[in-house]
Amino acid sequence: MRRVVFNHKGGVGKSTIACNLAAVSAAGGARVLVVDLDPQGNSTQYLVGKSGRELDPTLAGFFDQVLGFPLKPKKPEEFVHGTRFDRLDVLPSHPTLAEQQGKLEARYKIFKLREALIELDKQYDFIYIDPPPSLNFFTRSALIAADCCLIPFDCDNFSRRALYGLLEDIGEIRADHNAGLGVEGVVVNQFLPRARLPQKMVQDLIDEGLPVLQPYLSSSVKVRESHESAKPLIYLHPKHKLTQQYVDLHAGLEARRQSEVRENARSLDSSLRPFLKAVATRSKPDALTPAPALPVEGDETQRPQIKH
Repeated sequence: MRRVVFNHKGGVGKSTIACNLAAVSAAGGARVLVVDLDPQGNSTQYLVGKSGRELDPTLAGFFDQVLGFPLKPKKPEEFVHGTRFDRLDVLPSHPTLAEQQGKLEARYKIFKLREALIELDKQYDFIYIDPPPSLNFFTRSALIAADCCLIPFDCDNFSRRALYGLLEDIGEIRADHNAGLGVEGVVVNQFLPRARLPQKMVQDLIDEGLPVLQPYLSSSVKVRESHESAKPLIYLHPKHKLTQQYVDLHAGLEARRQSEVRENARSLDSSLRPFLKAVATRSKPDALTPAPALPVEGDETQRPQIKH
């Protein structure tokens, strides 16, 4: 399962949501990878406690390899770094990603990330992708590589406008490159339940038929503490209200995913049922008459009788 967390607007909690959902997945026993495509490297700093400049290799090295055709290319897993959290790894960002974008786009390397992540699928149950907050080469690569998309929404009018633009972009990616890309839903972040405007904006999205996910993520200073300590909430404050909201959000996403898997299995079974029935009722061929045994050398009983 490859999941991208994306909104055109910055500051909506994209990296925080991606890393905390990934951490909940890992804490629950899944093998998880976070792919940090944003040159700012917030997810890298959050999970490793270091910037991309302090790590080697990084995604910048991966894309250098894509552009350079080395004789002995590294495998995708060789660019992955472990974290201090069990079963949680990161493919780190680097500031030079911004400089590589033009070359990668000019040479149409937009499918290379998907190829790498397909290989990494064998090692991970979940891959979370954190792209830049703008529609560029890296974001398109992420949407092409992903199975589904989560859209953070911080109850702001700018965020709402960006959301509509993103839905149009997803439609274009579906039509041209990734027909299976799904929108899992809108994640309401930094929600203030007692304020009238956030309630109204969320209700407007619901009335428009958008898939707004429950629960809404509260605004809390614990998030900043989590960033400062480079430790996701599930490890820093496991019993906090916001942590439980992340756990519940993850559980809802997983329940929906499992339901879709079962539904797809039932659909496949239904489509195959007529074929299997036809095979089962097909008339069997007539039994063949066994051929007479051939004489065996040295067997006296099988030799022809000679008349004198």
